[in-house]
Formats: sequence, structure tokens, C-alpha cells
Amino acid sequence: MHKAQNKPLAVLPAVSANRGSDRGIYAISARGLAEQDLYDALRAKVPVMDACIGKIIRLAGGFSVRCEDERAQPLVDAFCRDVPVNLTQCSLQSFADSYLDSLLTYGKAVGEILLERGTHRVAGLYTADPALVKAKPNAGFSAAEYYLISDASEAKIPHPERILYTTLNPSHRHPDGVSVLRGLPCFSEILLRIYECIGQNFDRVGNVRYAVTYKPPQDSTDQNLIRERALQLADEWAKGMEASRNGVVKDFVAVGDVEIKVIGAENQLIDTEIPVRQILEQLIAKLSIPPFLLGLNWSSTERMSAQQADILTSELESYRRMLTPVLYRIMDTFLRLSGTETAFTIVWDNINLQDEAELAKARLNNAQAEAIELENEKTKAERSIE
Repeated sequence: MHKAQNKPLAVLPAVSANRGSDRGIYAISARGLAEQDLYDALRAKVPVMDACIGKIIRLAGGFSVRCEDERAQPLVDAFCRDVPVNLTQCSLQSFADSYLDSLLTYGKAVGEILLERGTHRVAGLYTADPALVKAKPNAGFSAAEYYLISDASEAKIPHPERILYTTLNPSHRHPDGVSVLRGLPCFSEILLRIYECIGQNFDRVGNVRYAVTYKPPQDSTDQNLIRERALQLADEWAKGMEASRNGVVKDFVAVGDVEIKVIGAENQLIDTEIPVRQILEQLIAKLSIPPFLLGLNWSSTERMSAQQADILTSELESYRRMLTPVLYRIMDTFLRLSGTETAFTIVWDNINLQDEAELAKARLNNAQAEAIELENEKTKAERSIE
């Protein structure tokens, strides 16, 4: 990896958007593995998971790139604002959000720096399907080599210095990282089963159906007459229900012993609030998002405590630490290929999770403390003069 970074990027061959499968990962069609498909299905079928990941990405906040050379700052600002990302997006922030989304969902994220063919400048950024790329150490275990996975075959990517590769919580058993959704499929399956049963119970009990029972007189022996009377009742009942669907109130009048009951009226739907909440608590605890941020009002005091804010802030800062090296590589490549030699830093926005009232109180306390310090310094100066 160090060898790839020390190579002068200005002399690398150009990258084209229409290159073949042996030239990069831009134009490869998605062939997700079973695990990636599972995580996609979880986010699609369990909205709370998708909401949690979306909240984490937005709470991670924005950033800016500050150059030591002020003359290079407009160039850097224009690149961060206008760099093309994937097919329809632009800005370095959009790339960071997409990259973090892949990292959280699949446990690893893969990106690529696209270069123009003639000028060797950065033409755009691309986030790839992580199922398409596999990382392996080289012969000396000194750098990583990347391979494209296509139809059960592997093709080595020729320019690893253009590849951006990050794993989430890797270990010796899981070198490719693990998703934040690991361990949740079993709970999600139970949750989906409960929701499916709720729908079926409403079809059976909630969708009201009627049982119309005609009891013929005891002295009636003409079966044809009984059958004719039953068919007449059924026909009149059907006409009455059809009129109700059209918004017309039509009474049902019958002669004889006729009994009408609602099927399932004596039964009650099973209370699923407690088991659903228990499962949602497991899901949300895994994703480290306070429930009320997702619209779940589980307590009478829906307010984030200082301890909750600190825990969530530490989670967000850990994700920022993963993104910062990737952003450094992108900006370093852009500046070097642009012929600009200047140091820069990635400055993240402050994470504000407290209430506005608390922020205002903190600003007031800081202002009062500053005023007291100025008064003390003034008093000391006056005493020194005396």
C-alpha cells in the first residue's frame, strides 16, 4: 500500500468510464452475495432499520476542507462542491454519505477515484457494490491487492491506488468487516411474522362477515318452500350489502325466525404491543439511536440525557474517524494531480444533540464567565498600576 501511495499519480494511465471488467469497478453490474441481499431485504422490510441508518448518516454531520495556502482554497471549495459522484449526484459530502451508508449496511465500503483520460485529473468519484470487490494481501503482506468478483472468477484491479476500501469492525475471522445489522435477522424475522399475523387476524376478524341463519317453522314440511325462502333471503341480503357499498342505506326485512350474527365478533385480537416493543428495543439498542428520534414515544419525558448524548456522540465520532482517511486520500489525489502543493485538514462540524434551551444556557454561562474573567484581569491591572 505504501508503494502504491509513493507512485506519482500524474503518470498513471487514464481511467475511462466505459472501460471493461478488467479495468475497474465502475461499469460492472451488481451481483450481490446472499449476505448483502439479506441486509438489503432487512432495510426494505423493517422501516425502523432503514430509519436508524439514515439518522446515523445525517447526524454524522458535514465537513469542510481547510487549506494552509489560502490561494488554493477556492479550488478546493469548488471541487468539494461540484465533483461528480456516481451518476446523478455531486459534492464530496454526497460521496461521504453514500460511502458511510454502504459501510454501515454491508460492513465494508468500496469507492473509486475516476480520472480523465487526457488530463489525468480527477473526473469524479464512484461508490461500488461491496460484493464485487475483495481485498487480499500481496506476497510480502505490505500492501493490499483488490480483485473484482465476476461470475465466480476473480480479476485483479490494476490500479489499487485509485480504490477506496474501508471495513467496519474487522477481525481475524471477519477481515472484510461486519455490518451493524449483524445479529438482527432473527429478531427481524420474528417482527415480520408478528406483523403478518396481525394482517391475517384483521382479515379474519377485522373484516366483518355475517352469518344469516333462517330457521323454518316446526310444522313446515315442504322442503322446496324452505329452499326458496332461503334463496330469497340470500338474494335480499346481497342486495342490501351491495347498496351499502354504494352509500345507500337499505333495510333488510324478513319474515320468520331469521338470526344475523357477526362472525368472530366474540373474539379479540391478540395484544402485540409488548412483544413488538421488546424486539424493537433490541434493534434500536444495536443501532444506538434513541427511540424518540425515530418517532417512538416510549416514555413520558422524551428528552435526550447528557449520558445518551455522549454515547451517541462517541458512536458518530467513530464513524467520522473511518471516513477521514478516505477523504484525505481523495483530496490529496486531487491536489497532487492539479499541481497544487499545500497542506490541508478535514474539519468536521460540531455534533449538536442538546436542546436549544440547553445551548442557549451554555452560551449565557460562557458569556458570563468571559465577563468575569475580563473584570478580574482589569482589576489586576489596576492594582499593578497602583
